[in-house]
Amino acid sequence: MGRAICMHPEDNVATVLSDVDAGQEVEVEGAGKPLRIEAGEDVPFGHKIALASIAAQKKIKKYGETIGIATSAIKPGMHVHVHNIKSSRR
Repeated sequence: MGRAICMHPEDNVATVLSDVDAGQEVEVEGAGKPLRIEAGEDVPFGHKIALASIAAQKKIKKYGETIGIATSAIKPGMHVHVHNIKSSRR
């Protein structure tokens, strides 16, 4: 089983603590409640995994802060990285 950490209860992504393979179950720690999610695709160590559906143009939240905007719809368990988000930093 993979592991991930969610930094804030409002976050919609978590950081995986090891490489995760598509179809692998991931236990998310620190989400305010126990959470397990199935990886929808491979997610490399240190990258983000979606905890819930994120519609295109919606905020990506990590550390309780907006870190980017989804450029396309992201399903739970999908890899969240530069291929499907744009920075909201100026």
